[in-house]
Amino acid sequence: MEYTRQDFLETAGPQTLKQIARTRELTRKYNQIEYCDTEARAALLRELFGAVGENVEIDTPFYCDYGKNIFIGSDVIININCTFVDNRSIHIGNQVLIASHVQIYTSGHPVLPQDRLTADWKEKGTTFFRTFAKPVTIEDGAWIGGGAILLPGVTIGRNSVIGAGSVVTRSIPENCVAVGNPCRVIRNF
Repeated sequence: MEYTRQDFLETAGPQTLKQIARTRELTRKYNQIEYCDTEARAALLRELFGAVGENVEIDTPFYCDYGKNIFIGSDVIININCTFVDNRSIHIGNQVLIASHVQIYTSGHPVLPQDRLTADWKEKGTTFFRTFAKPVTIEDGAWIGGGAILLPGVTIGRNSVIGAGSVVTRSIPENCVAVGNPCRVIRNF
């Protein structure tokens, strides 16, 4: 993966840890709200996310890091046990289906140890590793199959279908079916 200096972020700063603690509390509350209390669920999602449209259903449990970096359109279903690591933005369009156990990662760590590990981390008061982050976008009408994993920087094109269990390492164009590890287009429509 290619990344620039601007892609790196500090994950252990006081403001970051405060935001993550707030998000953990909000997701804990969300995961405990009665399923049929749709008003309370919708209100909590508006508090948690950067933006959320109308007719959005997120089943529980649901997990994320920041919440405020997640932007969801209208008519969206996110099924049970999804995890969104939103160090950078996650944009989900309208009429999107996300199946159970989907993981969306906007962040990762460099492969090479000299790029990943920080020698003077104690002196700088940072973490001993470096984290990069790139946004993830799911365009209108897409369907993400169960257990799929979306990695940093990918875009899922409009109306495309990602097969169950796929690992998306590169962007997928619109109007296609893509499957596998790594995920590849197998059919256009």
